[in-house]
Amino acid sequence: MSSNSILEKIESLPPLPKTIIDIEEFRKKHDKEASALLEIIEKDALIISTLLKISNSAMFGFRSKVETPSRAVSLLGINFTISIAIGGTVQNLLMTSLEPYGINSDDFMRASNISSSLASLWLSKVDYELKEEIILPALLQEIGKFILSDLLISEDKSELFKSKIASGCTIEEVERELLGFTTSEITSKIFGYWKLSENLINMIEFVDNIQNVNPEYKKKAQILDVIKTACQVSAPLSDANVQKAINKASKYGLDTKVLEKAIVTLQDRLLDE
Repeated sequence: MSSNSILEKIESLPPLPKTIIDIEEFRKKHDKEASALLEIIEKDALIISTLLKISNSAMFGFRSKVETPSRAVSLLGINFTISIAIGGTVQNLLMTSLEPYGINSDDFMRASNISSSLASLWLSKVDYELKEEIILPALLQEIGKFILSDLLISEDKSELFKSKIASGCTIEEVERELLGFTTSEITSKIFGYWKLSENLINMIEFVDNIQNVNPEYKKKAQILDVIKTACQVSAPLSDANVQKAINKASKYGLDTKVLEKAIVTLQDRLLDE
């Protein structure tokens, strides 16, 4: 697989809709008012529908049904709302089969939402500002799989990809072997093409290659790696993936006790789905 082919795929993507460009500009502001965010997202029916659907999912455990966008923003907070708005729209733009990964788009969105919920539950007990910064990349970091899946299918490598993973290789190893890139690298290239924030791009780019990450982003990339491992798209929060994630967190020197409590809390909520 040539890098030119992958770049051509990325450069053929549609532009971000105006709503997302407006949200990204809003996200960069120091003083963010919920009313201003609400004014932006209320212009987009898809975002409102996604926001209400996710707000009413078991993973948040709100006591009463969330029926209005303003109530959703109030309960979820500004940054979580931004993450859902951008995540749902980006997935819709990239919509393609994820068959090589053994999932569909609903499975992908569920795993993504579990990832951002885990980031929130875990990091809210560790560092509030870090939590606010990590929620969005936690939700979006696997987006590159849509491009890689499309390439695997078009090159008739889907079955080979699945057989290598079934034999015990990691997804990242097989992505690099068959396509020359991993998900985190492609995700960062997509966001670079869309001119999203450098901070977001730099956090995600080396999640699959921690040893080469810029020291400034090392801890954030490690946290994203732990979340990605625990919430692996085909089996989020499975016992095996949770154990791998805890092992990684321990290796990175992160707080495993708080992480384990967050995972148990989220697993309990998901039992009610």
